[in-house]
Amino acid sequence: MTSTSTEEMDGLPVISKLYLSASCPELKAESVISFSDTEEILSEIERVVTPPPIQEEQEDLSIETTTTASLPLSSIGLPSTATGEVVTHPPPSSSPLSSRRSLQWEFKGLTIWLELEEFGNDLSRAVEYFSSKHNSPFIPQSHTTAIYGMEHLSIEEARTRLRTVRDIIPQWPTFAKPTGITSDIAQCGRPGQVCDIAWSELTLATNPQHEAALDLLYELFYGPVYSRDRPWKPHNSVAYDNPETNCLSLLDTIMYASRNPSLLGMERRVASIALWSTVGKMEDWRCLERVRFID
Repeated sequence: MTSTSTEEMDGLPVISKLYLSASCPELKAESVISFSDTEEILSEIERVVTPPPIQEEQEDLSIETTTTASLPLSSIGLPSTATGEVVTHPPPSSSPLSSRRSLQWEFKGLTIWLELEEFGNDLSRAVEYFSSKHNSPFIPQSHTTAIYGMEHLSIEEARTRLRTVRDIIPQWPTFAKPTGITSDIAQCGRPGQVCDIAWSELTLATNPQHEAALDLLYELFYGPVYSRDRPWKPHNSVAYDNPETNCLSLLDTIMYASRNPSLLGMERRVASIALWSTVGKMEDWRCLERVRFID
C-alpha cells in the first residue's frame, strides 16, 4: 500500500493528532474545534479525512496511512429523504449498563445541574450512543454543571433552597448554539478542572445574562460571600471515560454531530434545574430534587 508521512502535508492537520488530542493532555490546543454551522463541520471533516494525492516519488516513504484517512465523506454526510428530511443514524445495539466500564474517579458533594431543552431527545441519544459504542461509562442525565461539589449544606437544606430558585431566577437565559466541540482529558488541580476524566462535550458560550444568573444561584446556595471561576465555561458533555481506558476522539464526536445536526444547530432553553448527590463514583449519583423552568 502506498504510504504517507505523518507530518503536515500541504498544511493539512495530521489525522492521528485529532485522536491523540483526547488521550494526551499536552495536545489540548488541538482538542477543541469550533464551527459556525453544520456546513462548516462537513467542510472541515472533508478537509481532514481526505488525504492529498500522493506523488510517485513519495512511494518510498515507510509510514503507513491511518485507516481513518480513507473514510469517504459520503459516509459521514447528512443523508436526507426525498422531502429533504434529515435521516439520523440509530445508535448501535445497546449493551447492558452493568457491562460497561465504570468511571473510577471519586466525586464529592451536592451538585446543581442545568438540564437543557432537547429536540427529539438528541442530547440523551448522543450520551447513549457513545456509551454503547465504546462500552464506556454511562452519564445518567445529560446536563450542564452550574455548581459542583457543595459540602456545606445538608441534603434537606439544599432541597429547600432549590425549591425557591424560580423566585429569583424565573427562567434561566437561553443558550445560543454551541460554539464548538471539545474532546480532552481533565486533570484535577488544573485551572477549572476538579477530576481526572476523559470527556467529549458540546462547548457552550456564556454572556452577561448567564453570568448574572449564575451569581444569583451562588448567592442562593452560598450566601453573599462566595467565589467562583470567571468567566463561566458552560458545556454539555456527551461522553466520559477513564484516562487509562479512553476510547473517545474528537473526530468521532464531529462525525456524530454532522449526522445529527440539531446538536450544533439549535439554541436551547434550560428545561430544568436539578440537585444531585455526586458523592462517590458516577454510578452512585442520584437526583434529589428538580425544578422545571419549562412546564
